[in-house]
Amino acid sequence: MATATAARFKEIVFEWEGKDKNGKVVRGEMRAGGEAMVSASMRRQGILVTKVKKRRLGGGSAIKQKDIAVFTRQLATMMRAGVPLIQSFDIVARGSANPRMTRLLTDIRSDVETGTSLSAAFRKHPLYFDALYCNLVEAGEAGGILEELLDRLAVYQEKTMAIKNKIRSAMIYPLAVLVVAFVVVAIIMIFVIPSFKDVFKSFGADLPAPTLLVIGMSEFFVKYWYLIFGLLGGGVYIFFETWKRSPRMQMTMDRLLLRAPVFGSLVMKSSVARWTRTLSTMFAAGVPLVEALDSVGGASGNAVYALATEQIQKDVSTGTALTTSMQTTGVFPVMVIQMCLIGEESGSLDHMLGKAAEFFEDEVDEAVKGLSSLLEPFIIVILGTLIGGIVVAMYLPIFKLGAVV
Repeated sequence: MATATAARFKEIVFEWEGKDKNGKVVRGEMRAGGEAMVSASMRRQGILVTKVKKRRLGGGSAIKQKDIAVFTRQLATMMRAGVPLIQSFDIVARGSANPRMTRLLTDIRSDVETGTSLSAAFRKHPLYFDALYCNLVEAGEAGGILEELLDRLAVYQEKTMAIKNKIRSAMIYPLAVLVVAFVVVAIIMIFVIPSFKDVFKSFGADLPAPTLLVIGMSEFFVKYWYLIFGLLGGGVYIFFETWKRSPRMQMTMDRLLLRAPVFGSLVMKSSVARWTRTLSTMFAAGVPLVEALDSVGGASGNAVYALATEQIQKDVSTGTALTTSMQTTGVFPVMVIQMCLIGEESGSLDHMLGKAAEFFEDEVDEAVKGLSSLLEPFIIVILGTLIGGIVVAMYLPIFKLGAVV
């Protein structure tokens, strides 16, 4: 076993070029222990190799969820068109603009070529293909409906990405404005206010309290600017890292987000949309409900819904109806529960979950538009008050001096 493992790690991926029995130029990639092994393997397949070189390992950007979604859509389209699986991987891999994605697909294709099932080949790369993805592919292979399930996966990923992008766009605008506001205020405090301070010294009069406050803040900025920027940057980094790594922090922040005055409704709708979309996709693929719930909680993107899903899974496994358990958790809207109830009674749960997902996806669209309209005047008022307050504080002594004269 150890020898086989060691030999596996010594293998290198080679790119080869040669001619087949008809004299046609063919190219490909192969994992082997050396160039001689590549030539020998191709010769057994009737190909005369003319060129062999090691494949470069570096280069290319990180593989993102978008790359996986595009690949899934392309693979589903190829297979629906009747293109064999191995050839589909070849076409998609060569068409990818990202070298890392090309290498990933080539590795998966090589595993499938050697007899590994597609789902098992995907499971070797959990960083890019999660349990939900692999389970659906496995269900498709077992039921002989791989093309259909790949198409469902592509739709699921596209819908999920669309929701994430909308949430991200809703958050980026206020964050970007706040960052710009902080930078502008810092520049005013460090470079502009000290100039006014020198002018005020020549007045020889007592300065108003607001002006003294602003000057005091400016002196603190000038003296400790590196400490302020360092603590702020470090604090933000530590906060988000803790949020990402600590389950307790995730639960606390996700609960706060759901209760937030402006963003709470948007977070709830997006979580419910992803929850219903994921369960609909899994259930329609023939995955048993209890097993499907394994992947649903994490796909919702919210720790509160993940915890609720764990409880639902326990209840359903003991014979409790899905809608009864959903109602007990207290985190699902009445509309979703009612639609699930109708789906359970009519035997079309996947269809009703899909309809609920579509409804809440549309609701997310409307919420993002409304949020943007609501935040713009709110941000303008905050910036106007902040910058305007600083300007007025600095001009108060001049106004006072003019009144005396």
